[in-house]
Amino acid sequence: MVKIQNACQEWGFFQLLNHGIPHALLDRVKELFKEYYKNSMDAEFQKSEIVGMLESAVSQGKNFSTTKIDADWETGFFLQDETYDTLSPPLPTNLKETMKEFTEEVKRLAERVLDIICENLGLEKGYLKEALAGGNGNGNAPFFGIKMAHYPPCPRPDLVDGLRSHLDAGGVILLLQDDEVGGLQVLKDGTWFDVEPIPHAIVIDIGDQLEVMTNGKCKSMWHRVLSKKDANRMSVAAFYNPSSKAEVYPAPQLIVKAAEQNGNGIGINNINAESGYTYPKFVSKDYMKVYGEQKFLPREPRFEAMRTLNSLK
Repeated sequence: MVKIQNACQEWGFFQLLNHGIPHALLDRVKELFKEYYKNSMDAEFQKSEIVGMLESAVSQGKNFSTTKIDADWETGFFLQDETYDTLSPPLPTNLKETMKEFTEEVKRLAERVLDIICENLGLEKGYLKEALAGGNGNGNAPFFGIKMAHYPPCPRPDLVDGLRSHLDAGGVILLLQDDEVGGLQVLKDGTWFDVEPIPHAIVIDIGDQLEVMTNGKCKSMWHRVLSKKDANRMSVAAFYNPSSKAEVYPAPQLIVKAAEQNGNGIGINNINAESGYTYPKFVSKDYMKVYGEQKFLPREPRFEAMRTLNSLK
């Protein structure tokens, strides 16, 4: 418990072993996805815009020694319940059924991780799940989706990243990364650290809105994926995020606790914007709209936009 809380507070990332998801299922996800990429995605990627951008930059002899191409050396797709049958080319039946099985397992794991965070912070079990759903028993569910990505071999890794540095926007992200090919890095204290591949581990990553809900006790951290010259890296990232209608704000109990630690005694019924909120209060869909336009930019302007939106309401 202490190790998990330290990882959430100091790193925003940790690798989880003994998580309960069968290793055979994880192996099947990786094997079938790699096969699907080879058969159905690789040829299209070679005709993609980013490949053309890199070829153009190299042919023109431009010097990108300090400025990389502003795009990602990445290909993939996003899976939600309603998109399984709309992908083109369609998912093979075995991959589709495997991903549905994986989805149920990783959802359960996400909720277990959230309850561990709750216990560490002294919050009631289920608080964060309910907060991500929007609270008040409104019948909404947290948003859940899976980004399936490949980072193909890149002839000039010095000119383009697999995925540019960014903060994740949502709740808790659970990543099944390639067992053999690294590239994921997290930024801490000005230094980029490798998230080394560990077979059958699930990487846990904290998003912006979970940082807000935990009043900064869990940190959303900058991370990126480096491209590789001679390797094809696979990544399966599950996002357990707030529902679009969820109001996002720090847990009141944590505001009271922070105030007590600072010598300011406030009751849980006296909390307002002036009594201890370090973070803005906002509706998740409003934040996601701004995030979609500013994903690779610093976060504070996004929070300022939410404060401005609140002042106009």
